[in-house]
Amino acid sequence: MSRVCEFTGKRPMSGHNVSHANNKTKRRFEPNLCNVTLESERLDRRFRFRITAHALRSVDHVGGLDQFLLKAKDDVLSDRARKLKKEISAASA
Repeated sequence: MSRVCEFTGKRPMSGHNVSHANNKTKRRFEPNLCNVTLESERLDRRFRFRITAHALRSVDHVGGLDQFLLKAKDDVLSDRARKLKKEISAASA
């Protein structure tokens, strides 16, 4: 399973560990992914996602899954999230 957030598209980054003697060794910065179940109010169903803690806070801040997906850009969402966004927009119309 790839370590990519389904809502924000955040991926692992590469960088260096730097010692006190300024020696540099390669390392990876992994995103803080969480397995969460979020409920859609308009569809009255629950969905499981693998998203970062930052995205989870953003969902709470905006007011829920439906509002977050309707505001999100399609190019950063995963395929599953994009399909869900279409369902939510169709249900609200």
